Amino acid sequence: MTSGFAKGLTAILPVLLSGCASYYTHYAVFPAQNSEGEDRQIKLTWQTADYPGWWFADDKSTPISLETQCSTRTWRIVDRTHSGASDADCAPGIRACGAAGEDQFATEGSQDFAERACVRVNPGNAEALVADISSSFELLMSCRPTRTSRLAGDESVNTDYLRASSVPYTVYSRKGPRGRLDSKPPELDDAVCDDE
Repeated sequence: MTSGFAKGLTAILPVLLSGCASYYTHYAVFPAQNSEGEDRQIKLTWQTADYPGWWFADDKSTPISLETQCSTRTWRIVDRTHSGASDADCAPGIRACGAAGEDQFATEGSQDFAERACVRVNPGNAEALVADISSSFELLMSCRPTRTSRLAGDESVNTDYLRASSVPYTVYSRKGPRGRLDSKPPELDDAVCDDE
């Protein structure tokens, strides 16, 4: 009887957990320059599952994706709750680590990728979580690409990204119910890339 109860509880628990959450899509798009000084649109996107305060589960989120217009390079920005976060132990809080051979630090500080992140969100808060980000937050880019393009077959592919700055960018995001058309992040217009 106990094993039947345990099986039933195991089957219904995911339904109960998902049934109490509200699901949201978050995104931010802002103008900035890439490392070569070209004007670009920068897009950040993530999703959250928000649970009511009386519920026992904590709010959840996906990692943040950071894209730069005309570039194939996408940064995956994580916090301690995300899978693969142990691979990004270069800093506490919300961060993305650089890769030797692809990135280099453009701002002062340690040049060791194991000790310092290339990307930080709300860098002043070592306990920050993506699920807790408000509609206004700071984004600190400390790296630049070692090369702004790479060969993919016979073609040159752009891998440039948001220009590094010693002062964080202030970013304003939007939030809407997941799945609604008006909550969908806009696509980055690649027409400017073709013109160049």
